[in-house]
Amino acid sequence: MNYYLEFAKKLAYDAGDIMLKYFGQTNISHYKGDDTIVTKADTEINQMVIDRVRAAYPNHGVYGEEDSFERDKNELWVCDPVDGTAMFARGVPTAVFSLAFVVDGAPQVGVVYDPFTDRLYTAIKGKGAFCNDEPMCVNDIQLADKAAVSNVDIWPEAEIFVEMSHLIDELNKKTYIVGIGSCINACMQVARGSFVVQAFAGTKGKNVDIAAAKVIVEEAGGRVTNIYGEEQRYDYDIKGAIVSNGVVHDEIISIIKGVK
Repeated sequence: MNYYLEFAKKLAYDAGDIMLKYFGQTNISHYKGDDTIVTKADTEINQMVIDRVRAAYPNHGVYGEEDSFERDKNELWVCDPVDGTAMFARGVPTAVFSLAFVVDGAPQVGVVYDPFTDRLYTAIKGKGAFCNDEPMCVNDIQLADKAAVSNVDIWPEAEIFVEMSHLIDELNKKTYIVGIGSCINACMQVARGSFVVQAFAGTKGKNVDIAAAKVIVEEAGGRVTNIYGEEQRYDYDIKGAIVSNGVVHDEIISIIKGVK
């Protein structure tokens, strides 16, 4: 796993260089069927990950946000080349690169890189979580604490829109809710102790948004499940995610389940 981590770290830094190359430019490549933006950075980074994995680990697959390679493999690299593309395309520096090595649906290695702050978040399952090679951990803040900060990502088309809307109402009574424009970046703020929770529910519940965060946040002492508190695989689409410091996790899940 150490070799895989070093491989992922090199990819992350190279992806960051590509993000910075295009940042601030009019670099929209096209719009997808759900009207979300794809930039030149997205496609260039995604292809770089596929090319590097095929060269270094030809028996592995790649599950990418924009393109994939043999994604039915048991050993899979799950990648979001630019998470926070909408903000990235508008010149707002909150996007990050994310890559996870997943075996049998379980993330074993996670790397997230924020080129704008030069923060590299890393973890190997069972070996702790780090930011720029310094250990990091979640906070122990309760929802009702005045220091509690949460982030929520939700699309109107999400199947659980009602449940998530109710969660937002409840969080608004207890926490300061922000929206930084990147689900994965928000997860890293949970891992480093800045946020208490990140709730995610998209139109497809993409595994690429949570796979790396799963291992990084949990190695930092937090907890990551689907929105009903259940474990899930990360080698295909997921059912949303609750990413928390662990202290507030059961309370968040009970709020969501209370709507059912």
